[in-house]
Amino acid sequence: MSEKYLVQPDLKFIDEITGFGAETLKKCFQCATCSVACPISPENSPFPRKEMIAASWGLKDKLVGNGDIWLCHECGDCSDLCPRGARPGDVLSAVRYATINEYARPKFLADAVKDPQKLPFLIGIPAIWFAIMAYITMAGHDTMTKLFHNFGVEWSHAKEGVIAHADFVSTWLVDITFVPLAAFVVIVFALGLKNFITDIHANAVAEGKTDKTSIDPKGFILALKDVIPVILKHDKFNKCEANQERSTPHMMVLYSFIGLFIVTNIFFVVLYVFQIPGPYSQLNPVKWLANICGAALIIGSGLMIKNRFSNKDQVSSYKDWYILWLVFALGLTGMLTEMTRLAGAQYLTYFMYYLHLIAIFNLFAFLPFSKMAHLVYRVVAMTYASYGNRK
Repeated sequence: MSEKYLVQPDLKFIDEITGFGAETLKKCFQCATCSVACPISPENSPFPRKEMIAASWGLKDKLVGNGDIWLCHECGDCSDLCPRGARPGDVLSAVRYATINEYARPKFLADAVKDPQKLPFLIGIPAIWFAIMAYITMAGHDTMTKLFHNFGVEWSHAKEGVIAHADFVSTWLVDITFVPLAAFVVIVFALGLKNFITDIHANAVAEGKTDKTSIDPKGFILALKDVIPVILKHDKFNKCEANQERSTPHMMVLYSFIGLFIVTNIFFVVLYVFQIPGPYSQLNPVKWLANICGAALIIGSGLMIKNRFSNKDQVSSYKDWYILWLVFALGLTGMLTEMTRLAGAQYLTYFMYYLHLIAIFNLFAFLPFSKMAHLVYRVVAMTYASYGNRK
């Protein structure tokens, strides 16, 4: 038999996606009910049946570079109607996470984020770092006075003589962590997406899912403007009948992050360009937006956690719980930091802010390696599908 007809299953890949939540994969007997049931599956080469076949055989190259796995929104219709309980939606979710790990670099970080035994280290590293930052800003009076005197920055002391405070300086010390971290995250995503786009295009061409022979960067970017409204309105998500209760909390979390991103950038400009330090008045419109988004983040992520607990049939692995609890912790510690500050509980405010920074670090630093990376990969895949005239 010619070698081109030989199939070499990647058993390691099967074990990997099984660990990510695809435990029901082997129940599939290829009836194609899932592809028929899916309301957002393309007419040409529909999913997820072909992806279930590839996953069952461990055909990693047919999945990792397949843009169709990102067109699936895991709404649940296919899983509810599957006569064998193979839960294709959960399988594709596991495949997507395996894809995130495949493209993310450095590899040791990707491996650490997916391993629950490494969680204490992921929390401990920023905890130690911010403890050092807390010492510098709160206790290192003489050291900081000498250090910042050379930069023309005055280091002020609290009247009690116990806690030093300088809003500009303490914020600067936080930013020397997150500004380089932001650059790191952008670089990781850029390197991963470069290979990702190349692979999904090659897959689309090979399977006849596009009429484009090459990628025009300008045309690709123009396709993005058509995809953004679809994402913001959750058009694809809302076409599904099952699990529609997930749509509202999912939108709450999405819009919360967008709003908080806007707030962060506004206050960044206000601080560093206009040099107006916080805290800012509760009557400030930007502060209103921050408070509304913070509350929506807590409620939305709380509802998502509740839905996970309520839906006993849905497969929930470590990757799901890690990101859900992290987002909830981010919103809760942020809100408690503000509430304790307004209540005048100084030390409790410092402690809540300390926990808030740890949550931000974990969400931000490990974004390209966690399930949250689907925000980037799905947008790019949907944009390619629009650009490539995927039908």
